[in-house]
Amino acid sequence: MSAEAADREAATSSRPCTPPQTSWFEFLLEEQLLEQHLRKPSPDPPPVQLIVQFLEQASKPSVNEQNQVQPPPDNKRNRILKLLALKVAAHLKWDLDVLEKSLSVPVLNMLLNELLCISKVPPGTKHVDVDLSSIPPTTAMAILLYNRWAIRTIVKSSFPVKQVKPGPPQLNVMNQMQQEKELTENILKVLKEQAADSILVLEGALKLNKDLYVHTIRTLDLLAMEPGMVNGETESSTAGLKISAEEIQCQVCYDLGAIYFQQGATNAALHENAKEKFFKTRELIARIGSSSLHYTIDEGRLAGYCQACGVLTSSDDDASQQATPYNQIDSCLKTGNYQDLVKIFLEDNLALSLPVQFRQSVQRELFQNALQGNDALDEVCFKICVCNTVRDILQGEIIDVQFCLLFLKPNKEKIDFLLEVCSRSINLENASESLKRKMASFLKNLCLGLEDLQLVFMISSHDLFIKLLKDDERKLLIDEMRKRSPRINLCTKPVTSFYDIPASASVNIGQLEHQLILSVDPWRIRQILIELHGMTSERQFWTVSNKWEVPNVYGNVILGIKDNLTRDLVYILMAKGLHCSAIKDFVHAKQLFAACLELVTEFSPKLRQVMLNEMLLLDIYTHEAGPGVNGERPPSDLISRVRGYLEMRVPDIPLRQVIAEECVAFLLNWRENEYLTMQVPLPLVQTNPYVKLGQLLAATCKELPGPKESRRTAKDLWEVVVQICSVSNQHKRGNDGRVSLIKHRESTLGIMYRSELLSFIKKLREPLVLTTILSLFVKLHNVREDIVNDITAEYISIWPSSIPNLQSVDFEAVAVTVKELVNYALTINSNNHFWLIIQADIYFATNQYSAALHYYLQAGAICSDFFNKMVPPDVFTDQVIKRMIKCCSLLNCHTQVAILCQFLREVDYKTAFKALQEQNSHDAMDSYYEYIWDVTILEYLTYLHHKRGETDKRQIAIKAIGQTELNASNPEEVLQLAAQRRKKKFLQAMAKLYF
Repeated sequence: MSAEAADREAATSSRPCTPPQTSWFEFLLEEQLLEQHLRKPSPDPPPVQLIVQFLEQASKPSVNEQNQVQPPPDNKRNRILKLLALKVAAHLKWDLDVLEKSLSVPVLNMLLNELLCISKVPPGTKHVDVDLSSIPPTTAMAILLYNRWAIRTIVKSSFPVKQVKPGPPQLNVMNQMQQEKELTENILKVLKEQAADSILVLEGALKLNKDLYVHTIRTLDLLAMEPGMVNGETESSTAGLKISAEEIQCQVCYDLGAIYFQQGATNAALHENAKEKFFKTRELIARIGSSSLHYTIDEGRLAGYCQACGVLTSSDDDASQQATPYNQIDSCLKTGNYQDLVKIFLEDNLALSLPVQFRQSVQRELFQNALQGNDALDEVCFKICVCNTVRDILQGEIIDVQFCLLFLKPNKEKIDFLLEVCSRSINLENASESLKRKMASFLKNLCLGLEDLQLVFMISSHDLFIKLLKDDERKLLIDEMRKRSPRINLCTKPVTSFYDIPASASVNIGQLEHQLILSVDPWRIRQILIELHGMTSERQFWTVSNKWEVPNVYGNVILGIKDNLTRDLVYILMAKGLHCSAIKDFVHAKQLFAACLELVTEFSPKLRQVMLNEMLLLDIYTHEAGPGVNGERPPSDLISRVRGYLEMRVPDIPLRQVIAEECVAFLLNWRENEYLTMQVPLPLVQTNPYVKLGQLLAATCKELPGPKESRRTAKDLWEVVVQICSVSNQHKRGNDGRVSLIKHRESTLGIMYRSELLSFIKKLREPLVLTTILSLFVKLHNVREDIVNDITAEYISIWPSSIPNLQSVDFEAVAVTVKELVNYALTINSNNHFWLIIQADIYFATNQYSAALHYYLQAGAICSDFFNKMVPPDVFTDQVIKRMIKCCSLLNCHTQVAILCQFLREVDYKTAFKALQEQNSHDAMDSYYEYIWDVTILEYLTYLHHKRGETDKRQIAIKAIGQTELNASNPEEVLQLAAQRRKKKFLQAMAKLYF
């Protein structure tokens, strides 16, 4: 560096960066401090504003001596200004998202044309005629940038734009805005004319399988030098910012998908092309990771495009798409076929074809859906997490935190699946020693981390564990486990040196205890206990497993048995029988209960009656889970035993409340209303709350088909439920002397707690009983004074319309109960349209309008053969239609609002016209006109589009109104048939949209 240059650099660096008198623009231009300014954390003015200023100055027209306006001169100053604008864009890495957000179409058009010019693209040459593979990479990239922007601008121009509210009128500002608008329209016109060429350029770019380079500040400086000073550096393949081939394909696929999707409105076949491009984009993002892209893609919008393409394209052509695992996974996620999804992940643990980032993204998506309340995904999340964790382990990665959280409470099912994944993720015959050691280390550490020794035994006795761990490693592990609990032997398959060692007494006891835990054969259990008691008399073997649980009311009686062997046997048979009943293994439960009954009959009448009661409950469960599912009535013997239990008066017998609860629910489910109403002994009604509740429900259901004047039992049932849902109030004086009111929500004044009532109702399956209790809670919900939107229900008129003491009712609990009851009722019969209307009303009342429309439409579809028949008027009442109208209005689907206004008994023209005046509609707008049959609405549409100058839409409205079947001179039958046909098509279209 010369002395003069050094002095100049020192002087420049010592100057302050904020000039006192000159403007920012002149300062940056004169002092050449652009790069220094751009490096600031928050430069002021921002970079994008500098581009506008530079280009505006460079494009200012000049005035000659005769005061004539001349084009901007091509002088040194203007060339420097354009170069500075390009440098700022290079600093922003040519990110079109950033540039489009802040620059107008004319400014960005000027900027990209300057980029083409400086990149040596011959002016006047069609880009489609240029061979991208034979030109310098920066030139090819400039052409791609321009054509990508052209396509994106065309797509963006098709989106509805919210009109900005104009401020006070200023003539010069309005003139400037008008000029910019006209200039933008002219540019758009040219871009649309060249759209086909731009698409061909981008399609050709997809065949380029090489990296490209985009201009940086340094390469722009080199291009600005004299031709003899460049030395060809900018022509080389390493000049500029490198953009990988995959990143280029990702961006180009996305932009092509957007233009194909937009053009698909007039050519449906292009939706297939759009689908192909969007799915390819998603596959590329999963492969390279979104964080590595130089240019960002809105993954939310991409997901929306993919979903829309999936709806618009037929599923028959998807067979070819299913070839790739990405499409298979996408299909599984859409259809909820999670079993196949787990299978794909499991197979990929061997194939290793899916990138780790993609697998993790699927796992994150499933966990997010589970967190939003989809409990059915919990098991799927666990299985996918296990598959990913085993894959990570085999690749030497650390164990995911999510896996550790899921294994805080391990159980047999989780261990079984984990061992299956481990076995299927490694081929022991071909696996390297490194893989085997990683898997062995994982299983060993898993054993050391488990507290439940039964689960440790499952792992240590597994074939994979035995093959992977050497004999001495297994021996050390077993010794360590024995130190933790000497009572249980964790011996895996013994090695040869152990065969000759005689087993000690503690080893034999541990083995027998393990067999005792696993056995469900009553005679084998008895034999094991006899052997154990023969070895030691100091142990209580009913405590071997903490999973053996017996209700306290029974435990006190059983543990009072003096003989240790008999006490252990009765307790274990009872506990195992209850466990088998809980997991619906009714065959083994009956064997265990029968053996226990035979045993206690010899010495305890009290325990004998206990076992008879439990066997009755087991028989109820067996019938309800078997023949009862198909509607087969229970045998008369079982009904007689249920009645006998309710009428039983044996003193000092320990009773479980759940048996009485199940017996009453059983009688209600099988319509034994006559017995519950007329034959139940009065003392039983007075002492057993479930019998009283069952009697009132049975009596109310009996009256429902009869005359409406007989409502005494309905009033009694109402009062009982109101008391259950009431809260007890207590007054408490605070330290400051004030008296405050304390509400105890579970301190009920009724015959049972609200939670007990809800548990009882969820045992009912009879539709009439469920409808009755559901309508009662709906009426109770509607009684509150601050209610805005009532919920409708069948038989709601039979209940009282007021409550003397509203403040005593816990209406929050009532609202929660209504939601739980309707959800339960729909699990019993998801096709009950009255229950679906209740669910829809609940969503409507809680402002969940899309969900409300879903259930309103589902109710209509069920009772009309998917709208092929007329929806009954008691389903689509005027209130339901009005609520559907409000839902569509709040969802900004204004054309749907206008169509639904025709469904009312008296067409609501005021609402329809107001909706049609809205220009920011989120529905299909003019494509819905074919569903309008009211000529007045169609005439208004014609007038409205004429007023707005919307010629195309006006023609669609005129075409709809010109159909002969809508002629007012037609017979009434023809007009009704035309209306019904349009109703059917519209509701079917709505159903496809919201289902």
